[in-house]
Amino acid sequence: MSNQRQQKPTLTGQRFKTRKRDEKERFDPSQFQESIVQGLNQTGTDLDAVAKFLDASGAKLDYRRYAETLFDILVAGGMLAPGGTLSDDVTCTDFCLFKAQEDMETMQAYAQLLLFLKGFTESERNKLAMLTGILLANGNLSASILSSLFNENLVKEGVSACFAVKLFKSWLSEKDINSVAASLRKVGMDNRLMELFPANKRSCEHFSKYFTDAGLKELSDFARNQQSIGARKELQKELQDQMSRGDPLKDIIAYVREEIKKNNISEQTMIGLIWSSVMSSVEWNKKEELVTEQAIKHLKQYSPLLKAFTSQGLSELTLLLKIQEYCYDNIHFMKAFQKIVVLLYKADVLSEEAILKWYNEAHVAKGKSVFLEQMKKFVEWLKNAEEESESEEEEAD
Repeated sequence: MSNQRQQKPTLTGQRFKTRKRDEKERFDPSQFQESIVQGLNQTGTDLDAVAKFLDASGAKLDYRRYAETLFDILVAGGMLAPGGTLSDDVTCTDFCLFKAQEDMETMQAYAQLLLFLKGFTESERNKLAMLTGILLANGNLSASILSSLFNENLVKEGVSACFAVKLFKSWLSEKDINSVAASLRKVGMDNRLMELFPANKRSCEHFSKYFTDAGLKELSDFARNQQSIGARKELQKELQDQMSRGDPLKDIIAYVREEIKKNNISEQTMIGLIWSSVMSSVEWNKKEELVTEQAIKHLKQYSPLLKAFTSQGLSELTLLLKIQEYCYDNIHFMKAFQKIVVLLYKADVLSEEAILKWYNEAHVAKGKSVFLEQMKKFVEWLKNAEEESESEEEEAD
């Protein structure tokens, strides 16, 4: 056996030279910053001159490749080091969002810049918030950007809530609350505003006080209304589940009374929710001649539930209007309206006074002519019965 060490294999072959045009240009954000900062410092603070410089530079410098560096410069004045601080070894510019005046006019001028939230000073965050509000109002940003404020650390430190105050003030100075609400709903942010606060402060009362004290009562009212809508949806779903399970009516009534007290819901609002739940808890026959009989049987079962929450005349009228709208919106029920009303009258859910008031003045336009015609004979009977009752009382006197 040979003691001679075996020679290691080597790679051999021809080395190809790379053409210069095939080589990728080295990524050098520092050189990019130097070019931009030097130009901005020479241009001054005139926004028109700055815009012209940036447009001209775009032909020579790769803005797309160095987009993050460009944003750092325009917002903070220079390239940011890890952690969100300005790099010490680079030249910065005074032309940036953070060194601008803290007023709406100046922020309007800076509205061309894109927003991002970093760990900056309160004044710097205020400017960012004002700019965000303007961009949201102008439709340049989607309200989904607000999700960045739900970061656990920002929420815990109170940064998110403070930022939101400045943002919404700026937004509402440009648009009304209805426009703001529509933008929030479009991206599902309307029900998430409570997340601006830590879990132990995530209540409607705390939210309302915080934003009302900050001069944003209309936002507080909007959030309170949204929470109320959410509570109603949950309540209606629970009611439908209880009915589907066949829970005893006394248990359902007890649950509803507890919810009224807990969520401060009016009886008028509640009777509307109950009606919707009752009518949604069954699959209706598609044949018009059969659906009326099915509806009468179903409503007779739940009439004690309806009766428990029509103790006020206004609640009775609310129920009548809900029945009218439902029968109009569901064409198979158009001929069932009168029979439903008569059933609920006999079950002491609807009073004579409420029916007459609905007939004479309180009805809505939906199916008006059809339903008034259906009710004509019954209303005449009610009036005659009332006159006979009055005559009997006079004779007794």
